[in-house]
Amino acid sequence: MRKSSVELTEAEWRVIKAVWEREPCTAPRVQEALARETGWSYSTVRTIMDRMAAKGLLVSEKAGKNTTFRSAVTRAQAQRSELLYALRNAFNDALTPMLQCLLESKDISAGELAEVEALIKAKKRQAK
Repeated sequence: MRKSSVELTEAEWRVIKAVWEREPCTAPRVQEALARETGWSYSTVRTIMDRMAAKGLLVSEKAGKNTTFRSAVTRAQAQRSELLYALRNAFNDALTPMLQCLLESKDISAGELAEVEALIKAKKRQAK
């Protein structure tokens, strides 16, 4: 199931990133990957993954006693939804203040700035 709008909690972000790197994967494999940074038990990870499957964020497949999980949303879909959520809610759909905030909040390399400039130039050409 593909979701057009993806809303992930902080815990779900951690889980889905681990799934994207390992899919298809099992809950024990995800728990092992996240144990050091989160301290979560198997049951915590499995509960989060089951809830994510119920929300359509993961797809689960049972084979005997094992359940494997795959992502139902792409990294790009999740990132886009998160960004649009912030734009809509934190910046009242005003793109310029959001970009200004991003540019001022982080050291940006000359290469990254060149990439941003190229994206803006391409968008300007499309708008003509």
